[in-house]
Order: sequence, then structure tokens, then C-alpha cells
Amino acid sequence: MGKVSLPLEGGCQCGSLRYSLSAPPLMIYCCHCANCQKIAGSAFVVSATVIETAFAFIKGAPAKTEWTSDAGNERYGWFCPDCGCRIAHGQTPSINILSLRAGTFDDTSWVEPVGHIWTKSAQDWFRFDEALLTCEGQPTDYGPYIKTYAAQERF
Repeated sequence: MGKVSLPLEGGCQCGSLRYSLSAPPLMIYCCHCANCQKIAGSAFVVSATVIETAFAFIKGAPAKTEWTSDAGNERYGWFCPDCGCRIAHGQTPSINILSLRAGTFDDTSWVEPVGHIWTKSAQDWFRFDEALLTCEGQPTDYGPYIKTYAAQERF
């Protein structure tokens, strides 16, 4: 797979909300927590961890919702007020990291998760690729995920 150029752009399903990302993701992973399953209406979500200051909405204004995560963190989510598509999640207080929904990039051909988190909440039918990293809950150290993702040299 070739190199990916910055900035990356993406948006919601209806096109009312658009964003730009000026720095590469730190990692891409799949989350199987109960919150992500509910939010996505699916078995898991594919997230790109990005630096908050590298992310900007360039069209439209997001709506915001708040909740407490399975790990006990106060979280918020930005979504399109028109179509409801989730774009990104952050933490309060800010840790300068966003969890961007990787499926919202305009081009997803380069998106490849390096691992899975919250595997203890995974659907029984899901089979994990043994070559990928896994964590039963919230990782205390994302270093291996970041290192493995950086080794892909996509940017």
C-alpha cells in the first residue's frame, strides 16, 4: 500500500458536517466496548486516535452528547445534527486526543487496525486475528499499538 497524503478529510453521511485532519493518526484500532457497540449499532467500531489540535471541522457545526465510558471516563461525542453520523469522541477534561471514527474518512482504503480493545465485551461470534494486538479492557499502555501502527509507515 502506498503513502497517504495530508491533510485527510472526511465527514458525515449526508455531507452537512466536514472535517480536516492535518497530522497522521497515532494508531487505528477496533473497540468492542458496550458503549461503542451501542453508538455504532454494530459489534465494534474502527477508531483512529488523533491529536485534538490537528482536527478541525471545516463545514457545519457538530452536535454534542456526553456519557460515562465503560472505563469510567467522562466522554463526549460529536455528531452531525442532520443525519446523526458520529464523527469523533473526546474526554473531559481534555487529554488532547480524539477517537475519530475511521469510516468517516473520504478515503478509507488505507485504514487498517493494528489491534482490538475491550475484547471481553466482544460478540461471541467474532474471531480475532492472532497477529493483531488485543486487550481485554482499556489498555493502560497504548505504546504497543502506537509502535505497531507507526511501523506501517503510511505517512
